[in-house]
Amino acid sequence: MLSNIINGISLGSIYAIIALGYTMVYGIAKMLNFAHGDVIMVGAYVAFCSVSYLGVSPLLAVLISVVVCTVLGILVERLAYKPLRNASSLAVLITAIGVSYFLQNAALLIWTSNPKVFPNFLQNLPNIEIGDAQIAPVTLLTVLANIIIMVVLTLFTTHTKLGKAMRAVSEDKGAATLMGINVNRTISLTFAIGSGLAAIAGVLLCIAYPTLTPTTGSMPGIKAFTAAVFGGIGSIPGAMLGGILLGLIEIFAKAYISTQFSDAIVFAVLIVVLIVKPTGLLGHKVTEKV
Repeated sequence: MLSNIINGISLGSIYAIIALGYTMVYGIAKMLNFAHGDVIMVGAYVAFCSVSYLGVSPLLAVLISVVVCTVLGILVERLAYKPLRNASSLAVLITAIGVSYFLQNAALLIWTSNPKVFPNFLQNLPNIEIGDAQIAPVTLLTVLANIIIMVVLTLFTTHTKLGKAMRAVSEDKGAATLMGINVNRTISLTFAIGSGLAAIAGVLLCIAYPTLTPTTGSMPGIKAFTAAVFGGIGSIPGAMLGGILLGLIEIFAKAYISTQFSDAIVFAVLIVVLIVKPTGLLGHKVTEKV
């Protein structure tokens, strides 16, 4: 039981970090960036190549991955999403799917379909024993990273000038423009932060589950989006809560029900939650002003 709880919190923390990227982009730009999961994959490949081919330290590899994914996020926003700022949500959705397939196929051409074994940066650290359960170092690192990222993002959006600009753009882009806020720059910053978080999540995901392929980020990305909706998309605490709960549900479903139907159970729980509370657990109902 305890080991399942620990594994669920660890997996849920990875989902939460990815979900924070989804929830920030949707909260500010009102866009669903379904290519976010593939940015995770790119971040993992960059970290893998940095360690395996360039021989840099794990910490530097993570920093390089964050920088590359941040630049990638800005480029994707400028080239794919910025021209669709006033387009319909369907056009944005189709574009996001197109960007997702482009990144997957680009990774397939560069790294081929052969699975890569991601190096365990924490293999020399001992496990921590609590009763009969053992906590792996990656579990502690993932949970700690999740908490730190959520706290920093919350403080950033509530106490800094750029964070307040993000909140203003989220409320009303037109009014924010009249107040002198550069909406395009603010949205680009949001994509940059979300993509940087995706790189961190990709490294943590591949340390815990070391097989790396061009489709590595697809299912975690979908589940993280589910976690964001579960917790209340647009809410930073909601993304964390949704991710943790989703991880626990998935691990317990695999342990006590069926490994084959665990994903179906996760999405079924989401449907039930949305029927009972359509805005998610911590989401707020938005009133349209006429």
